[in-house]
Amino acid sequence: MAAGAAAGFLSWAVRGRSSQIFAPSIWRFPAGSGQIALTFDDGPSESTPALLELLERHNAKATFFVCGHNAKRLPAVLRSVAAGHEIGNHTWSHRRLDFSSRAAMREELRRTQAIISDITGRAPTLFRAPYGVRWLGLGSVQEELGLTGVMWTSIGRDWKLPAAAITRRLLRATSDGAILCLHDGRLLNERPDITATLDAVSGLLPLIAERNLAMTSVSAMLER
Repeated sequence: MAAGAAAGFLSWAVRGRSSQIFAPSIWRFPAGSGQIALTFDDGPSESTPALLELLERHNAKATFFVCGHNAKRLPAVLRSVAAGHEIGNHTWSHRRLDFSSRAAMREELRRTQAIISDITGRAPTLFRAPYGVRWLGLGSVQEELGLTGVMWTSIGRDWKLPAAAITRRLLRATSDGAILCLHDGRLLNERPDITATLDAVSGLLPLIAERNLAMTSVSAMLER
């Protein structure tokens, strides 16, 4: 029983959305702002421009946690994202960080900081761990690089669910102060099919607006 409890605690410490054990992170904001934070992971991709058009039509701002590898491959797309939205760090190669050395984690984050800064002229201040996995030493790396960790209130599982299920899943968690997580890429894949994500966002944004909640970036909510 003790071993099971220990394993359960370690699992929560590593991946629990509210865990602060290995690295401090935000998973939701206090109510009162009338806002939610939209976030997208794994980009940029060839499919990102379609998402940007959709967000613009609904006057929605977001935070994009990008992989350095994808940013290097598609610098023009990253600049398009940065022109209207916030950029965060999602590591270079989207590797899981559990059982990684501090040096390996630092290199994943440092390389991504550098390429985003080179392309956009501004280094990120936010970081999201791939798969939500945090590990011993990550907190000090975040501190060294000036990065605030960000988890999520709800994740859409849009890499495998159909659009209607994604929308229902996120809408259940949509309340004042929530952080919603979706994906404009699929790991490091080129030309990923994100049709389900686009269809889900298209259905979700009007429903959020009906609740009188503004859709914004993580940093905009931090400032409040």
